[in-house]
Amino acid sequence: MKGRLRIAVIKLTSCSGCLIQFLNMEDELPELMKFIEFTYFLEVNSEPKSGPYDVTFIEGSVTTEEEVELIKKFRSWSEVVVALGACSTTGGIQALRNWSNVEEFKRYVYPRPEWINTLDKSRPISDFIKVDYELGGCPVSRDLLSYFIRQLIKGKRPVTPTESVCNECKRKGIQCVIVSKGIPCLGPITRAGCGALCPSFGRGCYGCQGPARCVNPLALAKRFEEMGLSKEDIVLIFKGISSWSKEFREVIERYG
Repeated sequence: MKGRLRIAVIKLTSCSGCLIQFLNMEDELPELMKFIEFTYFLEVNSEPKSGPYDVTFIEGSVTTEEEVELIKKFRSWSEVVVALGACSTTGGIQALRNWSNVEEFKRYVYPRPEWINTLDKSRPISDFIKVDYELGGCPVSRDLLSYFIRQLIKGKRPVTPTESVCNECKRKGIQCVIVSKGIPCLGPITRAGCGALCPSFGRGCYGCQGPARCVNPLALAKRFEEMGLSKEDIVLIFKGISSWSKEFREVIERYG
């Protein structure tokens, strides 16, 4: 590696939770900063520098025309673009509005709705630009983010999880909450990478990592029906955090 990695971190429509995970690596940052520099990171650097960048991390869903133009610019300036967190990879919480009338929301929330300039849907950045890597989560796992950056420093291609959360549960010896407690859980269709955080506390997975590879969401929805859940409840579960992913939409459209 020649010099330090030039890293840009930008935020779209989101809560900044994934950006904060960079700072939560506080014990590791002194070492990492020998090999990286946050060239553009408004929450950290008061003097952001223009591109080109080696890596750009993008948090948030695309919700305005300005954000569309912003990510296109950073794509053109960046060798690698990483979608950071659920909002950036699947649309996130704010994609819930995609199932409703945005104009009604504007009239209900804002005293002057005509001043609000927004797209009709909140969408993942991959709908607009080429994305090289996706790191899901709400927020993204600090351990996964640390691993990812270290692989880039070494000049290696990071290998991100494609298996389901169920595999993490089995490796950790966590009882299946569907089988043992009758709790609905999206773990069978959700990408690993969180360390099975929610099931480790006896709760069902919310699906914030986004869909795993080669999953059958309709079969899981059928299992929820057999557990006694209504179609309305099933839709609410799948609408949680990753509702705008293709796999989760399949269930919502079938049961909604």
